[in-house]
Amino acid sequence: MSTTVKFLTKNFGQYDTASIGSYMNIGGFAALRQAVNMNPEDICTLLSEAKIRGRGGAEYPLGRKWSQARAVQGENKIIICNADEGETTTFKDRELIKNDPFNLIEAMIIAGFVCGATDGYIYMRGEYACHRPLLLNAIRQAKNYGFLGENILGKGFDFNIHLYSGGGAYVCGEGTALIRSIEGKAGRPRMKPPFIKVSGLFARPTCLNNVESLSLVPHLLTDKETYMNCGSGESIGTKLISVAGNVNNPGVFEIPFGTTVREIISGLAGGVQHDRKIQLIQFGGASGKVADSSVLDTPYTYEDLRAAGVMVGSGGLLVIDERTSVLDFLRMNQEFFSEESCGQCTPCREGNLHIKIILDKMAHGAATSEDIKTMGTIARVMSMSSLCGLGETAQNTLQSAMKTFPDVFALGGTNS
Repeated sequence: MSTTVKFLTKNFGQYDTASIGSYMNIGGFAALRQAVNMNPEDICTLLSEAKIRGRGGAEYPLGRKWSQARAVQGENKIIICNADEGETTTFKDRELIKNDPFNLIEAMIIAGFVCGATDGYIYMRGEYACHRPLLLNAIRQAKNYGFLGENILGKGFDFNIHLYSGGGAYVCGEGTALIRSIEGKAGRPRMKPPFIKVSGLFARPTCLNNVESLSLVPHLLTDKETYMNCGSGESIGTKLISVAGNVNNPGVFEIPFGTTVREIISGLAGGVQHDRKIQLIQFGGASGKVADSSVLDTPYTYEDLRAAGVMVGSGGLLVIDERTSVLDFLRMNQEFFSEESCGQCTPCREGNLHIKIILDKMAHGAATSEDIKTMGTIARVMSMSSLCGLGETAQNTLQSAMKTFPDVFALGGTNS
């Protein structure tokens, strides 16, 4: 099996990202022209046939989400593109924005047509400020060419796109916190229901999608066969992955589902630096799960990774070599969540604090077996009772490490 493909990335380097004319010369907006002449429900069916799951980490089926958004009654619906990408070791969406901005704009217009929306909002992380002019230019040119605004392509369809920058809060990757941030409020999650598909941004029906999820749609409409011929089972198509850590060639790669973890690390990422041994691999960012080198021959698919105790998540892959102990890695990961928790709900606010304290005790050789037991209990409570996805997944890494590296947690052991 080939370890690299060019489906989602086929436009990279093929046109001038500052020119809509250049984009149209390689077939840009052909997918939109095709979409507005289709039954919107047929587009949802196509996405379901392709088994596309949300690429931001939650893995919710895209076709189902659009079909549900379309079915919601209400005027002035909204499409939101989540370009916050605050998950550590995940930087694939940045490459899509930088290398193919017009495709993202086209995808949002198609989403607006299918869901019956009138406005689109791109919420981009503040650290990507250097790419704001690129997106603003793409939005302006799309409007000048009649792809945005009123009566798009003569179909009586009105749609506009607005660009917002986040303030650097990791929690704003969560849908309700992101929406509050756009509204000018503190970026904190809220209770659900009401779900955002019924009452989201400005209390209007809202459909929120990740950059990669959206970017797939124009390509799928114009070249379904290439996508469907990649992968198998529940994991059809291709996936953008971000590989970071102690590898020789970190970066973003597009792979067909089914590529093994070993092929990704040794082939695409150039192997581990200085041929050191792998200590652990974290899948899906800071909120992902960890495994040891026994996972190397596992195919990168939703079902195979799940069976191995890890996850696709946001598509991040962090390789840690033998120089870093498991405990030191967990302390670093926990420091991130202790900093990024919004503090609104007790399980997440107090849970992250006390797990950090216990991990620090372990590092100093002062932890007891009761501390370890308490830490496991706190992690379980957080996963079941936190207000939002941050608290629910913050201890994925710890819980998976306790299963994979039991010796680290034996009587407060401090090494791997």
